[in-house]
Amino acid sequence: MTDEPSKTINDFWQEHSLHFLEMAFRTDRQEVIRNPDGFGEKQGDCGDTVAFYLKLDADRISSVSIQTNGCLNTNACANTVAHLVEGRTIDEAWEITPEQVADFLETLPDGHFHCAELAVGALYLTLSNVKDLARSPWKKMYPHTNG
Repeated sequence: MTDEPSKTINDFWQEHSLHFLEMAFRTDRQEVIRNPDGFGEKQGDCGDTVAFYLKLDADRISSVSIQTNGCLNTNACANTVAHLVEGRTIDEAWEITPEQVADFLETLPDGHFHCAELAVGALYLTLSNVKDLARSPWKKMYPHTNG
């Protein structure tokens, strides 16, 4: 009898940073907000999807909710983006990069940088939607035009 499956599981927990593990398994931001101040969704070439819902207090991001459909790495990247932008202004949020997401996570596996790019791309779509809704507030009342 071999202990290979146990070794694989132990390797996973040992090979990842605390930041990666926290963000990969975090679920408290997983919700759909009705009438958000900004919404954006992006699907990656891999088939994973990330959506962000923002609530603002003046020009600051007061709340970020996410919906992900994809791998653990995509969930880690989406939660990291949410963590990094909450409390920032819209202009500051535009400065978030995939490199910052990967740096925060510390142990994003090789070959999964596209997950950080996907999450940041979804953020940029959301920030664009914030500006669009500010110009045309009536769109907030019609979710099918909000995005």
